[in-house]
Amino acid sequence: MSVALQNAEILLVDDELANLILLQKILNAAGYTRIRSTTEPRRVLSLLEEWEPDIILLDLQMPHLDGFAVMEQLKEKLPADTFLPILVLTADAMPRTKLRALSGGAHDFLTKPFDPAEVVQRIGNLLRTRQLHQEVQEQNKNLEQLVAKRTGELEKALRELKETQQKAIQQERLHAFGTMASGVTHDFNNALSVILGFSEVALMECEGALRRDEIEAHLRTIITAGLDATRLVTRLREFYRPNDENEPRMVVHLNELIKQAVATTRPRWHAESSGSEVPIEVETDFAMIPPISADASELRDALMNLIFNAVDAMPQGGKITLRTSYAGGRIVLQVRDTGVGMPEEVRLRCLEPFFTTKGEAGTGLGLAMVYGIIERHGGTLEIESAPGRGTTFTISFGPAVDAEDHIIAESPKPVSPLRVLVADDQRELCEVMTSYLASDCHAVTSVTDGRAALEAMRGANFDLLITDQLMPGMSGKQLAAAVKQDSPETRVILLTGVAENENPSSNGAINRVLAKPVSLIDLRHAIVEVMAGPPSE
Repeated sequence: MSVALQNAEILLVDDELANLILLQKILNAAGYTRIRSTTEPRRVLSLLEEWEPDIILLDLQMPHLDGFAVMEQLKEKLPADTFLPILVLTADAMPRTKLRALSGGAHDFLTKPFDPAEVVQRIGNLLRTRQLHQEVQEQNKNLEQLVAKRTGELEKALRELKETQQKAIQQERLHAFGTMASGVTHDFNNALSVILGFSEVALMECEGALRRDEIEAHLRTIITAGLDATRLVTRLREFYRPNDENEPRMVVHLNELIKQAVATTRPRWHAESSGSEVPIEVETDFAMIPPISADASELRDALMNLIFNAVDAMPQGGKITLRTSYAGGRIVLQVRDTGVGMPEEVRLRCLEPFFTTKGEAGTGLGLAMVYGIIERHGGTLEIESAPGRGTTFTISFGPAVDAEDHIIAESPKPVSPLRVLVADDQRELCEVMTSYLASDCHAVTSVTDGRAALEAMRGANFDLLITDQLMPGMSGKQLAAAVKQDSPETRVILLTGVAENENPSSNGAINRVLAKPVSLIDLRHAIVEVMAGPPSE
């Protein structure tokens, strides 16, 4: 606490009573009245416990306990942040004594005999220093309290901000879910309309004299619509499917892949250019680049989507340039168009699933799928665009691979006819699967629930079980586990309509997982794979 100098508490310590009386008279004359004194240096600490002085005037040469020892005791007793000034008064004027006193804790030094005016002046200086020190301590205390208060307010504001952000994220997720549901509903309804429409037409015309070529045309249209819906589901899965280290990769020469993508998309952009005053030109600029490890079909799909996107961005024609380069151990591909370009808000959102500026003409899945493929291949995707200046997609892969270190596996040989048990709670899917298997000369038994499958397994020896994942009463995984207990040699293929990227190694009873809908080709490859491998993972 700050004190007025005239109200300062002063402690005098000297073994000579005459010196104490002299000092007290000098201080009284200067206006100091709150003074205590002692001739016994061993009482200093006890006096400090009952009374807090603002300054100590201390003699050095005293019996029992000299001034140096008193300062040592004070140093140990007082808190580190305490400033209690000590003015040493001594008849020893030796420089080493003065140095020892100042280094031992004294704040000032006077030799006897002393000038009374100098004593008063030095005491005043030390008391003002103590007063300033106390003011600084008080300000620091107030500052700490203010900081604590402001910190509490900031923490509260951060908590409120976090809660607000969480609510905003939840709202955004709901909005995204609604947008996704809308897009999926639209695309699936289109595919289902074709499937149902042509199925009903074929069914009605079966009552008449429908020719074979008409039936075949209807069926091919139905199959095409079904495959379109299947590709839509596949694209949805691509958005969140993580990179799998065990996913098959092969040596891919990116330049060759670009040539394939350009040739495959040629009918589209060539047709577009035919109807425009300014034709669409596709140009390639290839550098000598090493191969990469990739899924060729996925990268080809991504390149085709980028080309189609560029075509849509050039309604009046223009040029698409695909350029490769190699620098710093990374392979870079640029796909540039001279189209209408994108404003900044569109550029920032164009990779979002179901975001499209094409209205009913687009699903908003193409660029999102491209981003998923590039990310799964360990690449990066950057977009530069501005209205009227075209768009450049820059894709970077790396590092390159040594072709000798990657061996492409040979296709497995076909298997002999098998005894197959099919379990699916949807009877129609059982019929489809039975037809697929029978076309390859397999002997097939089908049931519509897991318990019936177990009964069938106990009555016959099956080489292969094909089971749906979600069935009432007993799931496909539970059925697989039960079958493996009774028949460890039986292979199991799990069919699932849930996009969960199931890993067979996570369940030793399952040899392979197939995502619905399953094509005949996919089923054949899966059967060859599981029958060539061990019964259990």
